Parts: sequence; structure tokens; C-alpha cells
Amino acid sequence: MAVKTILTEPNDILRKVSEPVEKVGNDEKILMDDMLETMYAANGIGLAAIQIGVPKRIIVMDLGKKDGKKDPRYFVNPVIKNKNQSKSTYEEGCLSVPNQFAEIDRPSKCDVEYLNYNGERKILKAEGLLATCIQHEMDHLDGILFIDYLSKLKRSMILKKLSKNKSTRIVV
Repeated sequence: MAVKTILTEPNDILRKVSEPVEKVGNDEKILMDDMLETMYAANGIGLAAIQIGVPKRIIVMDLGKKDGKKDPRYFVNPVIKNKNQSKSTYEEGCLSVPNQFAEIDRPSKCDVEYLNYNGERKILKAEGLLATCIQHEMDHLDGILFIDYLSKLKRSMILKKLSKNKSTRIVV
């Protein structure tokens, strides 16, 4: 497994729509392993393949690590089948939008159909943080970031900070 570089906003690649995966083969499993390793190294709870520059409809997540034990989840070609009308609000952050957080309203429950690590079709009934996280990561697959849900003013302030931070970074 290898830790990959996570792309940060502003970056045109993050705005691309990811392509469906035809089958879960060895290359996709290696990619998912690398994504998980990258996510753990960055102390994240979710990562979409596009965030490391791979435009495939693949997501990894692990909400169990906050309890001390890992519980990785893999989603290939996820599709939301049902969304609850009631909303929940969570403060969201993103590895591609470092050190920026905002409260975002999303459906509190959703059903997701996907292929797992072994290419088996599954349906997940998600609620709470899991529902929020899966929706956040699935947005990445369509080129959407959580900051796109903010007002134009808030979004432009965050983008200005991120651009400034990118230009002052020193790469050795």
C-alpha cells in the first residue's frame, strides 16, 4: 500500500465527474488499499478516488476509528436510492479543503446501492454521520465540494484562504 497526495482546492481535477468502474479487479483493490492508507495518514474518515487524482467512482470510509478500532468500508459505483426528507446538520470538513469547516444540512437517512471490495452488490441503509459522510463523499464523484453548499461570500472567503495557503507553501 502507498500513501498518495491528496489534491486540494482550488484544483480543476476535483471538479471532474468520475467515471463508473466496469469491474472490481486487482487494480481497483490496490487503488482502494492505497486510498485507505492515504485517508488514515491524513486522519480523515472518508476519501473519494478523485481526491488523489483518479476519476473513478470509488470511495473509502472508516467511521470506526474514532472508537480505536478500524472498520473500513469500500464503495464502488455508489448510487443513492432513497433520501429521507428530514435533514440533519453536521460540521463538515474535507481533506481537499484543509482546515476549513462549515455546518451543512443533508438528508438524515439514505439507502445506497454499491459494489463492495470484492465486487459484490450491496445495499446500505445509512443514517446519522454515516449518511452524511457517504453523501459528502459521493458529491466528490460528481465534482461537488461541501463548500459549494455555502453562500457565495463564505465560499469565496474560503477559496481565497486556500489559494493564499497554496501560493505560500514551500515544497522541498
